[in-house]
Amino acid sequence: MSYFEEKNPEMDRYLETHASDEPDILKKLRKETYQKTTQPHMISGYQQGRLLSIISQMIRPEKVLEIGTFTGYATLCLAEGLAENGQLITLDINEDLAYLPRKYFAESKYAHQIEFKIEDAKKFLKDTGEVFDLVFIDADKENYTEYFKLIKDKTKSGSVIMFDNVLWYGKVLEENPKHKSTRVIQELNDLIAKDDDFENLILPLRDGVNFLRKK
Repeated sequence: MSYFEEKNPEMDRYLETHASDEPDILKKLRKETYQKTTQPHMISGYQQGRLLSIISQMIRPEKVLEIGTFTGYATLCLAEGLAENGQLITLDINEDLAYLPRKYFAESKYAHQIEFKIEDAKKFLKDTGEVFDLVFIDADKENYTEYFKLIKDKTKSGSVIMFDNVLWYGKVLEENPKHKSTRVIQELNDLIAKDDDFENLILPLRDGVNFLRKK
């Protein structure tokens, strides 16, 4: 649950009832995530999922990268807009939970387009020669600035990057934050705002999405 949902759950319900329906496979995945994981709030969820789907369908990406798979909900949303021969690479390090996204990826019509890797994202970004049209990052917050620095050269003009949880339950407003994760998110938002290679906007959806487009 996000900072904004806690403040106004009625509005959140209103927004969901006035958004496009989620596919049945996502309804099943969302339900199983809440049944079988200890932190189901980490799932992207209905509203954010529809945003990811719409953006992907607008871009029609050939190459998509996701850092932080969790149970694969956002992955399947991003896959909805893949070009006919497009590929989506999704990275996570949680082998114990990997059975769940693997199950739903195999059931989906995008099974042949999704490559799920249990791999450290920083190592992957340093080693890969791929250039991505669309990137979604929802992983360990303490590495957000490193991910941004590493992903810059893996994108091209027109590429879109999205960082999740950039409002961090409102903690980004703290002047002297105690927690490293809060400081890193503040640093990330500052870096992006000052980077002339990108135009960006922070969307106050759920816990905040920093939406970037490379010039």
